[in-house]
Amino acid sequence: MVRVGIHGASGKMGKMIIECLKENKDAKLTAAYTIEPIDFSLPKDVIVTENFKELFDNCDVVIDFTIKEGAINLINYARTNPKPLVVGTTGLGEEGANLLKSASLAMPILYATNMSLGVAVLNRLASIASKALREFDIEIVEQHHRHKKDAPSGTAITLGERVAEARNLKLKDVMISGREGLVGARSKDEIALLAIRGGDVVGRHTVGFYNDGEFIELNHTATSRATFAKGAIKAAIWISAQENGLYGIDDCLGL
Repeated sequence: MVRVGIHGASGKMGKMIIECLKENKDAKLTAAYTIEPIDFSLPKDVIVTENFKELFDNCDVVIDFTIKEGAINLINYARTNPKPLVVGTTGLGEEGANLLKSASLAMPILYATNMSLGVAVLNRLASIASKALREFDIEIVEQHHRHKKDAPSGTAITLGERVAEARNLKLKDVMISGREGLVGARSKDEIALLAIRGGDVVGRHTVGFYNDGEFIELNHTATSRATFAKGAIKAAIWISAQENGLYGIDDCLGL
């Protein structure tokens, strides 16, 4: 039985992971880190804390769904107090990416901008399509609820990186995130990542490949946060048995 600690237990994803853990036979919640009050019930033996040491001492693996600053604080603490980590916080930027790489020398870390099996397959399909349809234009559109703070989504950026890599390009060199005014004709290698925000949309991502006379669109729609929670738990169980290093959801799922 893998003992799981949640960093960000009072958040929407933290709450969902806690609910899904109640039904899991291979993992159990043993520690919950939060700086906000928890307004739902927890098992009586769960440690609730605002202290990283207490969190780490009472679990085998930590799942993080917070904000950039919270995730970076967690990873920095883990660098000198190694513990298997599953990091699902998006918008970490270059600072976060470099920190994950350096910290993974001391512990196994699984980082994913999206924990769902469907999105993992979407990434693979998009990469294959990008390489095969080299002359097609690529546009990525993502939709999320009104409360999401970062844009484009981490999932959209990962999709963009995958399709760019398939064409031997770097996303940062060809990415645009909006169009306005007289912008001129679309450039050949341009990859657009466009964000829509509204309502309670859990998450929808479309990768479109457009050419004269035909186009293909690959879509993934999440209808419940439980999809991501169950993926994070699966990742936590898996990463707890791995050697030091930085892993992705593809590694966990064997894709």
